[in-house]
Amino acid sequence: MNGLGVLTFNLNNPGRERAERQFVYLAKRPEQVLVLTETAGSVGCDLLAERFTTAGYDVVFPRPRERGERGVMVVSRLKTRPALIGVDYLPHRVVAVTVDTDRGPLDVIGLYVPSRNATQTKIDRKVQFLEECRDKLSSGFEEARVVLGDFNVLERHHKPGYRFFQPFEYEFYDWFARAGYVDAFRSLHPDEAEYSWVGRTGDGYRYEHAHVSTSLASGLRGCAYVHEPRTVPQRLTDHSALSVQLAVAPVTPVPTTTPAGAAIATPSLF
Repeated sequence: MNGLGVLTFNLNNPGRERAERQFVYLAKRPEQVLVLTETAGSVGCDLLAERFTTAGYDVVFPRPRERGERGVMVVSRLKTRPALIGVDYLPHRVVAVTVDTDRGPLDVIGLYVPSRNATQTKIDRKVQFLEECRDKLSSGFEEARVVLGDFNVLERHHKPGYRFFQPFEYEFYDWFARAGYVDAFRSLHPDEAEYSWVGRTGDGYRYEHAHVSTSLASGLRGCAYVHEPRTVPQRLTDHSALSVQLAVAPVTPVPTTTPAGAAIATPSLF
């Protein structure tokens, strides 16, 4: 893969057996940085962190301490250092790292936005988290960064439309454009209907998003949903992944290994 690839993949807090299969799949992906959402302090997620660490990857995994709480793990074939974002509320749902490229530092920020139901407690929780993300994420006009993950929000003109989404959720999506970010998928596919999660009734939702800063937008080489993890018979997860290809070259790869007999996949998306 030329350039730098980033993938967001919802793990759906796997058990041990599914985590083993997820590791084999993810270790063969061509992207250098993986943003893994819906993590937990569980046997499956701990296994993934251990497997990737043993294979030589940089792993950042702030384990959620509260029972039933979920978060983000970032796994990288590139040397990383912490990117200071300063989100204090549910900080395990925001994991930020910096990698070095031929065009300078690049921040990769993984988000796993809380879901909600109709209760005021869950609504207030989501509102507070989104407000803090807006307050603490720097302007996309100034930094080289990609913000991606499972946002649990839709774009305002999502098709089909769903009445149960509230204005504050659409506002979070809209904020990125005002702050100098570009929706990587929409930039390249302005009219395409793609879904990263499909309910039992067949209704589709584009929950996984990737927003890149202004300086990176002109160099987008590709952005596509990867449906295989959700649709293959063994069903690695209930979400499709989202892959982004940037026209920057990494400068500090670290030696990593893949599962025995497995080769890194050659992408056909870009």
